[in-house]
Amino acid sequence: MVVPVTARGQETRARLLAAAEKVFGAQSYFQVSIADITREAGTGNGTFYLYFPSKESVFRELVQQRGHELRMITRMATQGAPDRPHAERAGFAACFDFIREHTALYRIVRQAEFVDPALFQEYYTVFAEGYTTALTTAMARGEIARLAPEVLAYCLMGIGDFIGMRWVMWSADPLPPAVFDDVMHFIQHGLTGPSASHQEGGGGRK
Repeated sequence: MVVPVTARGQETRARLLAAAEKVFGAQSYFQVSIADITREAGTGNGTFYLYFPSKESVFRELVQQRGHELRMITRMATQGAPDRPHAERAGFAACFDFIREHTALYRIVRQAEFVDPALFQEYYTVFAEGYTTALTTAMARGEIARLAPEVLAYCLMGIGDFIGMRWVMWSADPLPPAVFDDVMHFIQHGLTGPSASHQEGGGGRK
């Protein structure tokens, strides 16, 4: 793939990626042609090949690029948070906003499981690696309960994935504040663990 150095080239490449996102999100990967992508982008087939050698390459670049953008947006949103529970709230809010802008990404990533299984796994493992590091740091600071950080990372990713699917991808309305608050309440209690009184045996149900 060619990375353009001019502003015009960068804009054209970004337009091709945006067109690919829309087309792959609306159709099966195997039904999409390069002509479909260039038609959506308003470019010729020859222009496509200046930036991507094949349909497979633009699909792979799209999944990697959007995954990178999601990680960067959530990371930036959590900067400055006083502790991990607050960071999770900020990160989840940013994640749901990103999903709202890129609803096709759900279908595209799921297609990757069949188009390029290694790419599909990479999408999640790269996200989980950064998440695991952040959770490990929070545990060392005493901000959250000491659990297996990788297990916790995948649990939190699963929550974001399915809540985003149900209340963002499947709904034309904004994510209801009550739903978001319930999710955050559940996450906060899961992160911080049982209360001290419960740990000591004085707070459990009779």
